[in-house]
Amino acid sequence: MGPIEIDGSYLEGGGQILRTALGLSAATGTPCRIVNIRKGRRKPGLAAQHLSGVNGVAQICGAAVEGARTGSQELTFAPGPLDPPETISVAVGTAGAVTLVLQGMMIPLAVAGRRVEVVVSGGTHVNWSPTIDYFQRVFCYHMSRMGVQAELLEAEPGFYPKGGGRVCVRVGPATPAPLTLTERGELGRVHARSIATTELAKARVAERQLEGAEQVVAIDAPDFDYVQSRSIGSAIHLTAEYANCRLGASALGERGKPAEKVGREAAQLLRRTMESGACLDEHMADQILPYLALAKGASCVRVAGVTDHCRTNIWVIEQFLAVRFEVDEGRGRVSCTP
Repeated sequence: MGPIEIDGSYLEGGGQILRTALGLSAATGTPCRIVNIRKGRRKPGLAAQHLSGVNGVAQICGAAVEGARTGSQELTFAPGPLDPPETISVAVGTAGAVTLVLQGMMIPLAVAGRRVEVVVSGGTHVNWSPTIDYFQRVFCYHMSRMGVQAELLEAEPGFYPKGGGRVCVRVGPATPAPLTLTERGELGRVHARSIATTELAKARVAERQLEGAEQVVAIDAPDFDYVQSRSIGSAIHLTAEYANCRLGASALGERGKPAEKVGREAAQLLRRTMESGACLDEHMADQILPYLALAKGASCVRVAGVTDHCRTNIWVIEQFLAVRFEVDEGRGRVSCTP
């Protein structure tokens, strides 16, 4: 039987298809061929960030890879045994998001049955990707709810355009467990972490981001810091911590954008999600799906919205695993049944 063929232009048509397909290929030992990679994007095909992700997943399972080059719209991935080394290092080489590289790698590591440390260098707070703060405070929390231990050991920030950040994550050993998450429980607190590079300290950028956020939501645990990085930048991440779940929202500073506006943007996003009644924000709704599918049992989660990212991820997962997803958009619920 030949490899599973995945159309990289399906629905959302972005890099998420690649990450999920490679992660599940490694986790299940199923070869795959991905075509039309990022076909509809302004610069289609594989970029440095995607190639780093391919390299990272390949190290986990000793995969044979064809087509792994810049601009390639076709990739063949033939995994070997799921036998990762104790330490894996991946360098993006640009400000490409370390969290997106980790997304693909986390899937097979969740079922690898051993403890592995992963070091990734690149961008930790960049556009169109979860920040490393979101990864730590929201993603890792929900992984722990499913029995997957993932811990951020260290993080050196990297902003656009130079990147240069570095993170170290310890994963496993783990066995994903089913998850029923339809009730939040009581709100414990809203935590905020605001950071900026040292060049912005005189302008009080980190403090002002917090002040902007506090105009929108009540923050119980504010935290700010000034950090060293190759590029000037700032970011804020907010976490609403409930008894049974966490919701997250982030925003990044930009030249010419007042720091208070950055804080308000993150807080407005968090407030909308809090008002939705959901247990998982839109980003976590996408990211948790492969783990629900790998768990041995039925799961049901209440999400803030069913996006094209979510539908795309469901489609990819169902190509690799004998599971069935059901989406109830009216009640905001996604169910997965083996």
